[in-house]
Amino acid sequence: MNEATKKCKHCQAEIDAKAKICPVCRKKQGIGCLVPILIAIGVLAVIIAIGAASTGGDTEPPISSVPNQSAAQDAQTSNSGQPTAKAADDIPTEYRSALNRAKTYSDMMHMSKQGIYDQLISEYGDKFSVDAAQYAVDNLQADYNANALEKAKTYQKMMNMSPEAIRDQLTSEYGEKFTQSEADYAVSHLQ
Repeated sequence: MNEATKKCKHCQAEIDAKAKICPVCRKKQGIGCLVPILIAIGVLAVIIAIGAASTGGDTEPPISSVPNQSAAQDAQTSNSGQPTAKAADDIPTEYRSALNRAKTYSDMMHMSKQGIYDQLISEYGDKFSVDAAQYAVDNLQADYNANALEKAKTYQKMMNMSPEAIRDQLTSEYGEKFTQSEADYAVSHLQ
């Protein structure tokens, strides 16, 4: 291969170095997949930094449920024989981290409970364990009606969508994954 040619990213044919479309397979040469991946990593890093700054990094989560059954079996008992809540120090770091990420997704991105859970366990997202993600969504103090309304306002303002299209997007398993009642609340409160 000489200096004035390159290999097509799709069919590997030798083509002109300045070609934007391969004359053999007719596919765009584009920027490749590395640049979008690096951009996505950068955006995720910014979101993580904002989340850490907004929570102070070491905010203790509320203890409304214990992380798993083995932790429940280890629960301490008071002198009266009544079980006491686990100390915040007994909550695994992964669980606290998942809760902090869930708070960021709710507060900044106005995500649904299912959307947050899916992002936390996603192999392309946060990669938390199922137990840590469940702990996070169970202990997150979020107003999902308000989150749905914020998303609905965005769809209305930025995409000029009809109320029914917004409702569909909010409840779609490929969209925002809000419950039907949350979507109904959002659409009924649009102006």
